[in-house]
Amino acid sequence: MGFYDLDKPDRDALVSKINAELAGDLGLSQYKHLIRYFSDGDTYIRKTAYLAIGKLYAGRSLRQPILAALEKLMFEADPKIRQTVVNAAGEIGKTDFDSVRHFFDNGLFDDHHSVRNAVIGSMKKMGEKNPAPVLEWSHKYLLHDDKEIRREICHGLELRGRTHPEEILPMLKDLQHDKTKRVRWTLVHVIGQVAYKKGCLEKVMADIITWDNKALVKDAIAEIIDVHHRYRNFSFYTQQEAIAYIEPFLRQLKYQD
Repeated sequence: MGFYDLDKPDRDALVSKINAELAGDLGLSQYKHLIRYFSDGDTYIRKTAYLAIGKLYAGRSLRQPILAALEKLMFEADPKIRQTVVNAAGEIGKTDFDSVRHFFDNGLFDDHHSVRNAVIGSMKKMGEKNPAPVLEWSHKYLLHDDKEIRREICHGLELRGRTHPEEILPMLKDLQHDKTKRVRWTLVHVIGQVAYKKGCLEKVMADIITWDNKALVKDAIAEIIDVHHRYRNFSFYTQQEAIAYIEPFLRQLKYQD
């Protein structure tokens, strides 16, 4: 039976049980329950486990056993375990990035896509709470020779950009001439995802209009306009309002052509 097949009281009881069993494992330097929950086939069981690790780490007394356990489990054969390790490291990295930085260094190059995706997800949640070291770390890989690394780093910047676009736009600009289609698509996607949030369209347009790659800028503007329709229930401006704001920039681009 899956996590959300249970009713609310039973889910709460299961969360308490998982928290207690993981704390018990860590207190004895054992891994039985850690492996069990980190490898569970139910995404929400694994999420409960990595959230529990984040809470236990915040309590301070189990920090060294937690880091030691994550070190060991990062090399397990099961990708679900490695994925959950990275997600647990992401919870820790919201406040203590330096202690878990190497998990993301390893996770970026993992053979399994789910582990690499966990790095992206962790970048997003850490970037909200602890942006400075996460952005500094991202710079290291932004122009990596591996196109997938560049794409993943670009994607991971998205959530921070939705509240502080000025922090990520200079980094995104460095990718404007990337020749890889998937990287280029991700860059355009991230620009669109940032631009529909309150206070972001103005900053995005003022920045990208100065970029050299005018073809990419045009694609990004088309995506911004489309996003304001696709996310019309969540965007700050209506699509027509966004178009009206963008129109002078389009005229400027046409003049530059």
